[in-house]
Amino acid sequence: MTAKVLGYGALQAKAKLAPYHFERRAPRVDDVVIEILYCGVCHSDLHHVYGDWATRYPIVPGHEIIGRVTQVGDNVTKFKSGDLVGVGCMVDSCQHCEPCDHGLEQYCEEGNTLTYNSLDKHDHMPTFGGYSENIIVSDKFVLKIPQNMELSSAAPLLCAGITTWSPLKHWKVNQNSRVAVVGLGGLGHMAIKLAKGLGAEVTLFTRSKGKEQDAVRLGADHVILSTDENQMQSAKNRFDLIIDTVPSIHDLNPYIPTLTLDGTIVLVGYLGDLNPFLNTAPMVMGRKSVAGSLIGGIAETQEMLDFCAKHHITSDVEMIDIQYIDKAYERMLKSDVKYRFVIDMASLKKDK
Repeated sequence: MTAKVLGYGALQAKAKLAPYHFERRAPRVDDVVIEILYCGVCHSDLHHVYGDWATRYPIVPGHEIIGRVTQVGDNVTKFKSGDLVGVGCMVDSCQHCEPCDHGLEQYCEEGNTLTYNSLDKHDHMPTFGGYSENIIVSDKFVLKIPQNMELSSAAPLLCAGITTWSPLKHWKVNQNSRVAVVGLGGLGHMAIKLAKGLGAEVTLFTRSKGKEQDAVRLGADHVILSTDENQMQSAKNRFDLIIDTVPSIHDLNPYIPTLTLDGTIVLVGYLGDLNPFLNTAPMVMGRKSVAGSLIGGIAETQEMLDFCAKHHITSDVEMIDIQYIDKAYERMLKSDVKYRFVIDMASLKKDK
């Protein structure tokens, strides 16, 4: 039997988010039913609600979910009622292609099932996200939240955290690495914290003056103003890896010369065409690379959560009620948040 659930949704592009009742599918034998306690607010939520990306309306966003297990299916052994758990950007994948076999479900060759704005692979019902009372997820896509983590500030780890952790691990960042981060927002502040936690020397690239103090507080060793030619010249051939978190179109060319031999700049924030075109000369002359990376697999997301718990790393968050969500979106467009909004989902009870 399906069940009616209350959430906040949008019925069409650019519509205000408002209370919305929708149907959750019936739990299956391998499912975990989760009462949602907190949900982070991601730029992806905004893009989907505003119709910037391909959106299935009506939509209930939210893929940075922290909750408590209320029910498990007969075949579930890893979780029990009362457990604190997380759900990130995916809730299913084919489970048999080569990426899935290697724990890289985000690159599933048949396409992973997104936490919202997707269709369930089994019953073809639309998926709805974490701006809601509860969610039903296959146990393979549920994460254990370490006991000593602050729950509300752990929520953004399930997208912003894993999005920056995955490339740091793939490119084997360690205490001998020199890492730079482009942009100080939800992704950027997590990239700094995680790179520093791995022991790297960390530098922030920013176009805005006045971010030095905050960057250093987060763990940066250096700050470079990317609009200052002298500062950029002084960083030539310096970085093994650059994590570029900027979510809008921007010029990559100034950053390529700052990579060392075999260095890589990896895009985690922007989807789309590059403009201006890349000048390949510094890439060819230094065997430098431009790459992209998408969230992370379930195993590496659990690894990231355990690492963060061990090193006392969480996101810097501003707590909001669900009724504030449209104002939060407006502020996100102005970069007016340090550094991630998180919804206290108990506030949803005001709309009952």
